[in-house]
Amino acid sequence: MATKTATRSVELEPIDRLEEKVKLLVGLVERMKADQARADQENQRLSRELDSMRARLASNDGLTSELSTLKEERDVIRTRVTEMLEQLEGLNL
Repeated sequence: MATKTATRSVELEPIDRLEEKVKLLVGLVERMKADQARADQENQRLSRELDSMRARLASNDGLTSELSTLKEERDVIRTRVTEMLEQLEGLNL
């Protein structure tokens, strides 16, 4: 009878090892799913941040264009004022 118990115990060892490996694999898959979920959330957050930055960049491009136009207008006004001052100095009032 002891031989049957020992034989049965020996026969179950591979199944016990297989069961342990399956449990480890299930744990690994669960961790990978959790990591994937976190990565997806981070990806969504970064996508929203990228969209926001693109909008800001577009706004800045508009401001840069407007600033360039204002600088050109300032230069035109400066030139005209300088010309008027030269004309006033020429009058010798």
